[in-house]
Amino acid sequence: MGALSDLLGGFATVLSPANLLYAFIGVLIGSAVGVLPGIGPAMTVALLLPVTFGMEPTAAFVMFGGIYYGGMFGGAITSILLNTPGESASVVTAVEGNLMAKRGLAAQALATAVIGSFIASTIGTAMLAFLAPLVVDFAVTLGAPAYFAIMVVALTTVTAVIGSSRVRGFSSLALGLTIGLIGIDSISGQQRLTFDVPQLADGIDIVVVAVAVFAVGEALWVAAHLRRTPPKPVPVGRPWMGREDFRRSWKPWLRGLFIGFPMGALPAGGAEIPTVISYATEKRLAGPDGEFGRGAIEGVAGPEATNKGAAAGSFVPMLSLGLPANATGAVMLAAFTQYGIQPGPLLFERESDLVWALIASLFVGNVLLLLLNLPLAPVWAKLLQVPRAYLYAGILFFSALGAFAVNFQAVDLVVLLVLGLLGFMMRRFGLPVLPLILGVILGPLAEEQLRRTFQLSNGAVSGLWSEPVAVVLYAVAALVIVWPLLAKWRERSRRGGEKEKAA
Repeated sequence: MGALSDLLGGFATVLSPANLLYAFIGVLIGSAVGVLPGIGPAMTVALLLPVTFGMEPTAAFVMFGGIYYGGMFGGAITSILLNTPGESASVVTAVEGNLMAKRGLAAQALATAVIGSFIASTIGTAMLAFLAPLVVDFAVTLGAPAYFAIMVVALTTVTAVIGSSRVRGFSSLALGLTIGLIGIDSISGQQRLTFDVPQLADGIDIVVVAVAVFAVGEALWVAAHLRRTPPKPVPVGRPWMGREDFRRSWKPWLRGLFIGFPMGALPAGGAEIPTVISYATEKRLAGPDGEFGRGAIEGVAGPEATNKGAAAGSFVPMLSLGLPANATGAVMLAAFTQYGIQPGPLLFERESDLVWALIASLFVGNVLLLLLNLPLAPVWAKLLQVPRAYLYAGILFFSALGAFAVNFQAVDLVVLLVLGLLGFMMRRFGLPVLPLILGVILGPLAEEQLRRTFQLSNGAVSGLWSEPVAVVLYAVAALVIVWPLLAKWRERSRRGGEKEKAA
């Protein structure tokens, strides 16, 4: 009942005319920018974060919630129409969604995506409202060893499953951890990796890193391939679903929610693995008579609901533990720190009004997203007709403007260019971006908890596993790393045995 009362108070704040306008603007801007090819929710949030700098915190986060959900749905549109996922979580949507578009069923694919997103996000946000305080009660019982172990699991788990290989994933993580070291050591006061540049003493802002690696890196990558013929946009027509489409979609929507939310609520969660599980589940349930491989609506409905359910669940570790589960959460976490707010177990106590207003804004933004995107999907598709040269020139302009607005220092523009080139090279060699972003945001936090652990244990290494929760988490991290190696070894042994029998 306490959570319900707090949530109603959040609605009272969000439904004021001014905050309702901010929520609408957030959804509109998030959808408009997120629908552009190659721009996912994380890049959208990073690009639009400077817009909230001069705003009052509650109004800023109400708008930010709208930007977050609006940008997420924009990624689904690019996946379906152009087979261009805005982020890794939209890859599965593109598999069947683009096939549906090629069959002239883009309207149905977009409609099932937006309705499934609405259902999963609404129920998932309701679960967030009632589960997050319970997670907080558990989190306050954890010490520094457990928190360090949680961060180790988050870094290793996400890095191990993202990208084409583990070497590339952990290489990207190493780059992020290195960037996170830049600045003044909080204990010794010594400068680290600042290269005698005074402006780097405070470190590199996560917003600059995100904008550079996502937006500038993508713009440079596209510029290097402009000679190639750009894909033609697919007309989406009227976003409408027939009775048969609803019949085939409602079960995948619900299954996707209950697959995505629990995995998204884990500190090492995310939407990549659950969307794959959802797709595999729907394909198996459809059987050989299904339309998978030719454009099955279940293959869009399930993964999209899973994606949005995981997105709602990702707020649980972010608000209760201060841990981002994805790149978008990392950028959103930076928004808290720019207002001097420290996410973590005490956030619900110290900033109760702000937190519940944010949760309520997710409900409101979800409704606005449904009302906005069902009739305006053809308009978003027309935005894709903008020539790429003009499109990415605008992205570079707003990226430079946003990076400069963080500290109003010209050095940030140089850093933006250098990290943008890094983002370009990462795309060139197939390094995933998400581990780098997580390394930048979690690296300093993990270092702080590690040092605190050693202080409590007088420097004894055994302090790292002095809590039962920490032992379990280290076992999970080890299993994530070792299990694929064991699977490969078993597969090789099985093949060797079959060869011997054949001989």
